[in-house]
Amino acid sequence: MSDELADAYLNDLKAGRRLAANTVGSYARDLVLLARFAEARGTAVARLDRRDLEAFVRELMASGLAPRSVARIVACVRGFYRFLLIDGHVASNPAGDLRAPRSWPALPKFLSIEEVDALLEQPDTATAIGLRDRALIELLYATGLRVSELVSLRPGDLHLDAGHLICLGKGNRERLVPIGSTAVEWVRRYLASARPALPGSRASAWVFVNARGGGKLTRVGFWKRLKHYARQAGLPRDLSPHVLRHSFATHLLERGADLRSIQTLLGHADLSTTQIYTHVLAARLKAVYDECHPRP
Repeated sequence: MSDELADAYLNDLKAGRRLAANTVGSYARDLVLLARFAEARGTAVARLDRRDLEAFVRELMASGLAPRSVARIVACVRGFYRFLLIDGHVASNPAGDLRAPRSWPALPKFLSIEEVDALLEQPDTATAIGLRDRALIELLYATGLRVSELVSLRPGDLHLDAGHLICLGKGNRERLVPIGSTAVEWVRRYLASARPALPGSRASAWVFVNARGGGKLTRVGFWKRLKHYARQAGLPRDLSPHVLRHSFATHLLERGADLRSIQTLLGHADLSTTQIYTHVLAARLKAVYDECHPRP
């Protein structure tokens, strides 16, 4: 790109649109990136077409730039080609509706398998409350239920002999969720010995009861218990039930489960919600590569 075209555009930003000096400086750096891209392709900036510019945006995303930075560069490129079109330097605008890819939200936190194991060892299963809590955590990790779904389970929802439960999720959508044999065994132990020992449990309509008279264990109540065990295990203090749900999905994906199956298990209405876990896996693989490859 000739310096004259870049300077003309930047001067237009300063004098015509009266953009701040810092913004104009950022746009100047953005145009340098575009010029380097064109040079690497052996062509002039004015000859880049839409496919070239899409490749430019992909390179920006792959370079590790923040999504907001990429969006600013794309805005600069659109404005620059609009300026070139108006001034007659290009016959058409290849960046007319160029957009930066939508960024994913922050990746969900999850535990490693070793951290899950450490968490599960914390409840004192010699006590009724400890056995209840072990059954809760085992069942949550085995099924990926939302915490509201977990504490709302009724005895009739459990089909332990068949190895599954029936859950009423968002939008009153009912789904069948498998339960692993380890979680089944802990739930059986809780129902056989711990639950009858808790006050008021015989008259309770809920599987998991509180310690004060047979009422349903609340979401907040379980969250507090989970954070207590997290502290004991040396895990992050902000551990929440949803982190175990994320761990359930991530560990399944790592071991070859397909997204459609995970979507069904989690009760997601839209597959796009489940696809965030592919980005979790990609981020983990990148971290492993950076740590282990002899020539990162």
